[in-house]
Amino acid sequence: MSKHHVTTTINGDPVEFLCDTQQTLLDVLRNELNMTGTKEGCATGDCGACSVTVDGRLVCSCLVLGVEAEGKAIQTIEGMAQGENLHVLQRKFLEHAALQCGVCTPGFLVAARALLERNPDPTEEEVRFWLAGNLCRCTGYNKIIEAVLDAAREMRGA
Repeated sequence: MSKHHVTTTINGDPVEFLCDTQQTLLDVLRNELNMTGTKEGCATGDCGACSVTVDGRLVCSCLVLGVEAEGKAIQTIEGMAQGENLHVLQRKFLEHAALQCGVCTPGFLVAARALLERNPDPTEEEVRFWLAGNLCRCTGYNKIIEAVLDAAREMRGA
């Protein structure tokens, strides 16, 4: 089986990799590029643990083939913090204790960032709707929702 050469941008950096045609973007990120922040929860697109954005669109990376990344701009959890400075969402997740085991956390953070980029002033209902594709088996969801709403307020300067 031949490998395909893919040129893409991940978190603003140009990246090239080789992958099989059946290899998912999740597998490429974790196994080929050693970007292990994106987690595999279900491998069927049901849990959101592997959420990334591709050209600004929130997707489950377990449902996207690595070869589909050709020419696309991908954002992962690794691109959220700026060096030692956490993204406001990451900080608010810590402040609100909105995480426990951490498997779902990167997916929630990427999904929440995608929401706040589109809607900087979401209602609680809009946050719940947007994050409905992300499952957590540890925390319940109230602390996560509170963290996202608090981050939105801070990002707006409210």
